[in-house]
Amino acid sequence: MKATLPVQKDGPRINEEIRAREVQLIDQDGANHGVVEIQAALDMALAAGLDLVEISPNTTPPVCKILDVGKYKYQAQKKAAEARKKQKVVEIKEIKLRPMIDDHDYQVKMRSMERFFEEGDKVKVTLRFRGREMAHQELGVRLLERVKEDTGPIAKVESEPRFEGRQMIMVLAPR
Repeated sequence: MKATLPVQKDGPRINEEIRAREVQLIDQDGANHGVVEIQAALDMALAAGLDLVEISPNTTPPVCKILDVGKYKYQAQKKAAEARKKQKVVEIKEIKLRPMIDDHDYQVKMRSMERFFEEGDKVKVTLRFRGREMAHQELGVRLLERVKEDTGPIAKVESEPRFEGRQMIMVLAPR
């Protein structure tokens, strides 16, 4: 039978969990006390009514700070939530065109593409050919070149136009 492994707890080690003989000690006011014996550091934390928290365990000696563990965990949780809030998931929006698109329809599609770029999303332009339109692929190439020129100031081409079956695909990303 195997011996059970100790349960790994999340967060930093505190008080008696710290397994170093000496630690770099920073007190509750932020003053650096230099390298101190672990017992002296624990006594100082106890005298202050706070905990000894291992801030940087991978250094030699590990850096420990005297502070309130509950407050420390709360601050770390708030920081992580703030980072998640600022994260933006880039979506890929799709615009479908036809080779013989009318000017007004084209302008409507361009306005929606501009809106997508302002929101920070990528745009996948799909140009579908039907029936005999496949014989005039140069019309599709010209249309995608026109899209590229019209979106030039606000977007950059991420993947050049390419054929996939009966359609041409191009991906644009905001600048």
